[in-house]
Amino acid sequence: MTTTNILLCGVGGQGTLLASNLIADCAMKAGFDVKKSEIHGMAQRGGSVVSHVRFGENIASPIIRKGEADIVLSFEELEAIRWAEYLKPDGIVITNSQKILPMSVSAGSEKYPENIPDILSQSSIQNICVDAVGKAMQLGNQKCLNVVLLGVLAHKLPMIDSNLWKESIKEKVPQKLQELNLKAFDAGWSMA
Repeated sequence: MTTTNILLCGVGGQGTLLASNLIADCAMKAGFDVKKSEIHGMAQRGGSVVSHVRFGENIASPIIRKGEADIVLSFEELEAIRWAEYLKPDGIVITNSQKILPMSVSAGSEKYPENIPDILSQSSIQNICVDAVGKAMQLGNQKCLNVVLLGVLAHKLPMIDSNLWKESIKEKVPQKLQELNLKAFDAGWSMA
């Protein structure tokens, strides 16, 4: 049984931490040993949020080292570039096409990189860019973009049965939002 390393990166308020909790829960339900770590310093002020999720037969550490991530799940384009060095040479980056300008760009001292999906496509990694925000808005609530992205991710993790994802969503998401999030998961699965 091999180890699977998933690094999630985004900006505070995008649901990165809930997404990492759902991945960890699904992997445990599938019978894997799971370790998870998260960093969310200035998340409430629009800062970067990063979670490491590792699962397999026997996981000793929750931290993914540079060059060892199988998948980077990026909730924002710039975060995909920031964390791409963590990917294996043949890794996958799943990127939400949303752009959230950091303070340095808003203040005019930095410039937001152009054509991030093109930059990512020039390497050996597999780049999947989706409009998770647009799909979430079609479903009626932009905040379910995290579960749209989970649907895309789940498609790349055949070792976890799709029913386990839905079971975890029902357990971890407030009841009034479950139907929306189940639709968001299915939408993401279809986008993959």
